[in-house]
Amino acid sequence: MSFLFDSVVFGPVKSRRLGISLGMNIVPPHIKFCSFNCIYCECGWTEASDTENAEFYSPELIHESLEKRLIQLTEENFIPDAITFAGNGEPTIHPQFDSIVDDTIELRDKYFPHARVVVLSNSTLVSNDKVLNALMRVHNIMKLDAGTESTFRLMNKPRIKTSLNEIIDGLKKFNGNLIIQTMFLRGQIGDKNIDNTTGDELKELLKHIAAINPKEVMIYSIDRLPPMAQLEKIDKEELEKIADKIRQLNLKCSVY
Repeated sequence: MSFLFDSVVFGPVKSRRLGISLGMNIVPPHIKFCSFNCIYCECGWTEASDTENAEFYSPELIHESLEKRLIQLTEENFIPDAITFAGNGEPTIHPQFDSIVDDTIELRDKYFPHARVVVLSNSTLVSNDKVLNALMRVHNIMKLDAGTESTFRLMNKPRIKTSLNEIIDGLKKFNGNLIIQTMFLRGQIGDKNIDNTTGDELKELLKHIAAINPKEVMIYSIDRLPPMAQLEKIDKEELEKIADKIRQLNLKCSVY
């Protein structure tokens, strides 16, 4: 069962990471639209047949929908902590992502100047200069799940031409001004085992995180039912042990 949003703006919702967060879904409605096909994604699979002729929301509609909701929140005296790009896939894949970020910052400044504008991203498009420049103007929570190329391809199943090294190089361009978010799991994919919690896989992942030097690392495991059933949720005790290894790198680490 997939978990999808059918509108541009949703919430606010109470987020463990972001406080009271107003969500924005700027990819096409009713489908998953992403540059990854992660085996654990609560939105389900990205189907080529769905994305082939899908139309993105226009920047004008996004602006109108966000301003309408912000006005409602003002009238209700309800103050969000964050306006968060999330939704049914990868927000930076929108061809006009940079101008949408500009509009969102402008509206935030007008209605709730103390709220953060946050982007939850899978990090695939940080090599695109327009996307990177837009991300530099907001708060970023960027995905990094794997230490090796083989696990990256098994776990995240990229749908565009990219590599783990290319993503890591892009994340280094933030000069530490970002949060890294990592999903930990183990299980079976066909005849292959996957486990990013131990051994050389974890060692390499920690090495990449140290090189990126983020201001915080958020680690978590499966919450909702994933599209691939043969996956195991990692318990909190084991996640805390991984978090301690990250803290030994002199980095802040939170477990969710």
